[in-house]
Amino acid sequence: MLNPKIDTKLDSIAIARRVIEQEMQGLSTLSNRIDNQFNIAIDLIFSLSGRVMLCGIGKSGHIARKIAATLASTGTPAAFVHASEASHGDMGMITDKDVVLLLSNSGESGELNNIVEYCKRFAIPIIGITSNPNSTLAKASYVNLVLPKISEASDIDAPTTSTTMMLALGDAMAVVLHEGRGFTKADFKVFHPGGKLGAKLLRVADIMHVGEALPIVHEEVQMIDAVLEITKKRLGYVGIINTEFNLVGVFTDGDLRRHLSCDLKTTAISEVMTKSPLITVNQNNLASEALGIMNRKAITALFVTEANKPIGIIHMHDILRARVA
Repeated sequence: MLNPKIDTKLDSIAIARRVIEQEMQGLSTLSNRIDNQFNIAIDLIFSLSGRVMLCGIGKSGHIARKIAATLASTGTPAAFVHASEASHGDMGMITDKDVVLLLSNSGESGELNNIVEYCKRFAIPIIGITSNPNSTLAKASYVNLVLPKISEASDIDAPTTSTTMMLALGDAMAVVLHEGRGFTKADFKVFHPGGKLGAKLLRVADIMHVGEALPIVHEEVQMIDAVLEITKKRLGYVGIINTEFNLVGVFTDGDLRRHLSCDLKTTAISEVMTKSPLITVNQNNLASEALGIMNRKAITALFVTEANKPIGIIHMHDILRARVA
């Protein structure tokens, strides 16, 4: 039975540091041993018309599932196949257009045998990740990515250092592939429309006010007309345009308070508007960039311009509602 009591003499911090240092040693050694086999694996995946199909068993299976998710979210079509389920019908998920990435520290996981045989039968290339270059998996692989033989961080040899190295190697592959494809933050956002990360990658164009919601008046109108436009659009800002529809000034509710002594009906808006420098943003900027500008300039909204013409306006409240901050 498990001992429910914790050894009071246990130095938890020392053990934690030992584990982390052991895994760091594994990662450092792995980094130094990356060789041309890695290049061959990358070239093979780049040449695919299908997907990277990942499989492992036990802890290696969990790592394989994570690598599949990382690849898929960064522009490399990928999926995870459970080793046991593959032997009961899921093998049909793997096609002759795919490459199979198999993870097994020992390289002798019997649960992978059926997948290996299937790949051999249909000439589907295998990329193996194992610490045993003489294992069954290594010998069956078209490309063999060998992990260095570094002791596990657990004194009972629970998979720790080995799975950390597998995970890092998968991350390295994913980053090389997405950088090689020119996969951008904007592309990444397409696969992450929800959550904090998706919010961080929202562009100004995604949440700006446009069309009838855009508060603008002509430079020849009086203050009263600008005030009415601010009141109607409820953003605290109005853009001032000339006959060419260029943005030539901005007037805010703060400006209104500073000019309350003026006659609203006879004072031209061009006399009290802020003319320069006009602080604007591009629609392709990230919303987080727009928020940064607002914070630095102590303002609450930005006009979005294209060739100096206002095409939208973004307010700090829009950004906060989108959970960008």
